[in-house]
Amino acid sequence: MVLAAVAAAVLVAGAGAYWFQPWKLWRDETVREALPAASAPAPSGAGSASAAPAEPRVLASGELISHEHRTSGTVTLVRLADGSHTVRLEGLDTSNGPDLRVWLTDAPVKEGVEGWRVFDDGAYVSLGKLKGNKGDQNYEVPPEVDLSRYSSVSIWCDRFDVSFGAAALTAA
Repeated sequence: MVLAAVAAAVLVAGAGAYWFQPWKLWRDETVREALPAASAPAPSGAGSASAAPAEPRVLASGELISHEHRTSGTVTLVRLADGSHTVRLEGLDTSNGPDLRVWLTDAPVKEGVEGWRVFDDGAYVSLGKLKGNKGDQNYEVPPEVDLSRYSSVSIWCDRFDVSFGAAALTAA
């Protein structure tokens, strides 16, 4: 009987550790990516002079606010010289956690607890796993995404369906 209770306790503790991944709370992952360089579109027509590549252009930006975990930093939506788009996180500082994603969403950013769970209620696009909980990082926006449909970015915990932090995007 005691052996069965001990075995059950070990099984529950192991499952809980797998699910919550508490060791991530004490382990920071810092990423330092530069804004991606993209080549300008090739000039059309014969004899066209080669123009210097266009500079990346900030289309929208916002400041991250805290939700489930203390979160800060800046989010920018950037159009690169080749016409592709990137969501850039700069000065990100949040907690590490299990299954964190960067989401482009249509949800309004709300302060406090009422803003924790709104981002999966409407349209969203996952731009991928969060590369690190600190630093500067880039997330490519798929070319088929209609950016006019989205107004915010969330650091989303897919495991627990909660936002760690989010930023409303304001046009530049």
